Amino acid sequence: MIYIKSVYFNKKKTYNDSEYEFHIPAIKQLTEQKELKFTSDVTFFVGENGAGKSTLLESLAIAYGFNPEGGTRNFSFSTKDTHSLLSDYLVLSKSHVQARDGFFYRAESFYNVSTNIDEFDVSLLDSYGGISLHEQSHGEGFLSLIKNRFGGNGLYIMDEPEAALSPSRQMSLICLIDQLVERNSQFIIATHSPILMAFPNATIYQIDDKGFKTVTLEETEHYIITKAFTNNYKMMISELLE
Repeated sequence: MIYIKSVYFNKKKTYNDSEYEFHIPAIKQLTEQKELKFTSDVTFFVGENGAGKSTLLESLAIAYGFNPEGGTRNFSFSTKDTHSLLSDYLVLSKSHVQARDGFFYRAESFYNVSTNIDEFDVSLLDSYGGISLHEQSHGEGFLSLIKNRFGGNGLYIMDEPEAALSPSRQMSLICLIDQLVERNSQFIIATHSPILMAFPNATIYQIDDKGFKTVTLEETEHYIITKAFTNNYKMMISELLE
């Protein structure tokens, strides 16, 4: 199920092009009226650190109505206001079907989200597995969140979910995503993980200094480097440490 069909830049609004985000090539493509389309149930943003994938993902989530630090659309807490202003200029093309559920997950602020959940009514914890997310490891808490809180028929935006997970748990996440896709859900994920990128029929947007374009898993730098390293790690380590 596709709830967000595309995103584009509102050219009718004046923006300050001295702001750093408007000089990121992927963002610049949007300001030049290039539409970013979502045609698959699962879409990945991939690229090097600093390429703009998290900035784009965050702005997309905020434009949809999610709290900048994560959580559902009902979360309104703020630990520190550091998010980009890009969301003010994005226009979302939405499906005629409205998502009944949703969550914005950010690895870097999941601790703050977990704290905010604990501060709500105790009965709310049942929706998150009945145990405080702080009383579990980062990875356990994250998987508990998906198993118990993600109900399907939803839009789920996730920034680097692999940060909490071992390789085997990343495979578990693939299974959970598949189950939710079967329950009419859409995922938009920024990731460095070739394991997650292998999800069947996903769209992968490579974000780099040329902007953004669709690629296959095998064309991503993440896959190429990981494969080269695992196939001949001794030689690569030797070359790195010369």
